[in-house]
Amino acid sequence: MTAPAASARVRQEWQNRIAAEYGSAAITQHFVLWLIQVGASPDLIDDGLAIVADELAHAQLSAEVYAAAGGTAPPAIDRRNLELPRRADRALEDDLLTAALQVFCLNETVAVPLFAHLREATTVEVARAALDRILLDEVRHRDFGWACLDWALTTPLAAGLPALAAAELPALFAGLRTNYGSDLDAPTAITDADRAWGLAPARDYARILAATWDRDYAPRFAARGIDAAPAWAAASR
Repeated sequence: MTAPAASARVRQEWQNRIAAEYGSAAITQHFVLWLIQVGASPDLIDDGLAIVADELAHAQLSAEVYAAAGGTAPPAIDRRNLELPRRADRALEDDLLTAALQVFCLNETVAVPLFAHLREATTVEVARAALDRILLDEVRHRDFGWACLDWALTTPLAAGLPALAAAELPALFAGLRTNYGSDLDAPTAITDADRAWGLAPARDYARILAATWDRDYAPRFAARGIDAAPAWAAASR
């Protein structure tokens, strides 16, 4: 079957995905350094390094889709976004847990249903192959974040984790809502051809994020003794 022509929107989205996946590789590499520095479980460190390789593979796959869509310009990569922020007034362990919450527990958890949704309507072969691999890996990346919290709960960090989560999650959830959109009824400008290339309208992103609270965030946090409901409610106002 002949692939539909790729729009400028398709090229822009896959160009952005190259940068995002490359950035994820760098961020994860930095996170693994922190795991090493705090003496985390060797299993976590090994899993984190495997994720770095995954993200680089995702960037390459995204570049192949971009090229197939007619893209030629290199992605815009801001080096300032290729590292995790370090706060001088906090212990490294606190920054590590905040990064685990944001990058893996929140971002990678919602990425699983998002990529599943994108993949569902994708029929262009190169884009479908990329999303097949990305979706498969995202499940492990999600689980890595929650495994980091489980490890922390076996260490002296456990005593301070609920308070740290209560302090950090409102802003982290608010950032998610900004990135994913909050208008469930927003009009779509995505065509069937765009969907075939692996795109979805903003309202789908917002809907998936809202559903992720009930299906994933609330029960996963609760299972670890963290009441995330006030933070989600504050971000939803």
